[in-house]
Order: sequence, then C-alpha cells, then structure tokens
Amino acid sequence: MDYSFDSKEEIKAEDFYFSEEGYRVFTEKYHLKRGYCCKSGCRHCPYGYDKQTDEIRKI
Repeated sequence: MDYSFDSKEEIKAEDFYFSEEGYRVFTEKYHLKRGYCCKSGCRHCPYGYDKQTDEIRKI
C-alpha cells in the first residue's frame, strides 16, 4: 500500500505504524530517508532531538 501526503515524497507502509492510540508513528528508517529532524520529539528520532531542551544531541 502507498500512502501519499501533501509533500512530493512517497510514504510507504514500512515507514510508519499506528500506535495503540491511533497516531501515525514514523520509523527511524523513515526519518533517515527524510534527512532532517522536524523537532517534534518523535519516538524514533535518529537525530537525538530533546523536546524539553530544544537541542539535537547527536548528528
């Protein structure tokens, strides 16, 4: 299945899953494919963003 949103980028089923609460949760693989931190405090952020301090701890 293919999931497309407003961006030009295709989002595929392996790029996310739905949490028990029904939220779309993006995988680390998707974040790396996207190539930047959105600073939303994502569960699988590979960039080490800390929402409380607004800092990226690893690059």
